[in-house]
Amino acid sequence: MSFSIAVSGASGYAGGEVLRLLAGHPDVEIGAVTAHSSAGERLGTLQPHLVPLADRLISDTTAENLVGHDVVVLALPHGASGALAAQLGEDTLVIDAAADHRLESSHAWESFYGSAHQGTWPYGLPELPGQRELLVGARRIAVAGCYPTTVLLGLAPAFAAGLVEPEDVVVVAATGTSGAGRATKPHLLGSEVMGGMSPYGVGGVHRHTPEIEQGLSRASGEQVRVSFTPTLAPMPRGILATSTARLAPGASAQSLREAYAAQYDDERFVHLLPEGQWPTTKQVVGSNHLMLQLAVDERAGRLVVCSAADNLTKGTAGGAVQSMNLALGLPEAAGLGQLGVSP
Repeated sequence: MSFSIAVSGASGYAGGEVLRLLAGHPDVEIGAVTAHSSAGERLGTLQPHLVPLADRLISDTTAENLVGHDVVVLALPHGASGALAAQLGEDTLVIDAAADHRLESSHAWESFYGSAHQGTWPYGLPELPGQRELLVGARRIAVAGCYPTTVLLGLAPAFAAGLVEPEDVVVVAATGTSGAGRATKPHLLGSEVMGGMSPYGVGGVHRHTPEIEQGLSRASGEQVRVSFTPTLAPMPRGILATSTARLAPGASAQSLREAYAAQYDDERFVHLLPEGQWPTTKQVVGSNHLMLQLAVDERAGRLVVCSAADNLTKGTAGGAVQSMNLALGLPEAAGLGQLGVSP
């Protein structure tokens, strides 16, 4: 059986990445590709790498152009998904790649996003404890954010096993420029970015902070507070997160490694690297894989986890396709066989 799928935001980085993965999916048929300002243009003009889809005309992103598909992926700016999703029937699987339906707390949403909360959907990060079962048969899915994907998969096993403390969690993560979307921004010009790194969203104001705290609190069973500082790196895609947390009494390097192995040894896309090997963004470019490594800083009494993922693939489009497969009863890895690119 083939499922028809429409992709909104097809002219952007996230929408283009969704289409790249779907073009190799054995069980879907790509239907409408939509956007707003680029409606009427050939998809190949904006996404020339999507050769099989290059002659498709981009339609306007309206409910009328999206209805009638088995699956609709909304790769839209934050705040734009809720009203559109409300016009799509409950028999349609709607996958929101934006943040509109990720948070459980309306207060957190309103504080960080400044608009009315649109409700909470099942969270599209299957490797989190207990999450995969919630996605099977779901009709609405909120794909995890790129930073939260990389940080949560890096820290969740330690919290779930009670091996770290919920206070004093610190995350510093670097991402490529594609994380800011495709719109032209002066500070993202090549001449501004190349050859240097810069922080942004400093002081606990980045919008992914409450999503990270929500996921770690679920894993821990108690409230977790996170100090999160993102940085911009001179690369087009990828995230490298360094996450640290204070060790709980009795925790050791051995018990932590055993907890991570128990969580991830049977996972297809999350990999605890052999001791002494550290993740790099280069290992995961273009793939749905996440690499991680851990160490214990005995002097500081802290767990240190380094995790690397492609922000557009595992951090967005890959998470969408993986969650879609679970919701539709397809093999979870369908359409996600791409490995990283080297050099």
